[in-house]
Amino acid sequence: MELTKNIFFNTDKLIENSKIKISYTGKFFQDSSKEVFIHYGFGYNWDGINDLKMEKTELGFQAEIELGSGEAFNFCFFNENGEWDNNWGGNYIFPIEKKQVELIVLDDEPVSLGTVRKLRKSYLWSKKIRLAVYKIITYLPKLISGNYKKKASNEQ
Repeated sequence: MELTKNIFFNTDKLIENSKIKISYTGKFFQDSSKEVFIHYGFGYNWDGINDLKMEKTELGFQAEIELGSGEAFNFCFFNENGEWDNNWGGNYIFPIEKKQVELIVLDDEPVSLGTVRKLRKSYLWSKKIRLAVYKIITYLPKLISGNYKKKASNEQ
């Protein structure tokens, strides 16, 4: 996905605590710089600042980055000559989305089949109890009032 001209990510969304691959085909790639570094941080205060050398490929300079937590991913680029591409002083800033907690499956805590069976069993019992309550509420008043008739087994 192209987020801005000459900067591409391998994902549609930037999600905190995930790995992303960034490709840069901007000024330094077009000027045939030998080495390009990405200077990045997280949040609007640039927490956890880091510099990472990018790998030169046919598709541009690329790097794999572990996103931290924060509301934004801030970065800019510099080459071996100390020249900067920082979006004319504005830097490149993209929002980081939070992980959706309800969709997280923890690798450290495997779910055993026993847990799944217990959940299934409790679900079935709750269905049985609800059915019994429904029948009591529906048929008990009819039995008390005498409006409930059994079907004759051998009607002639």
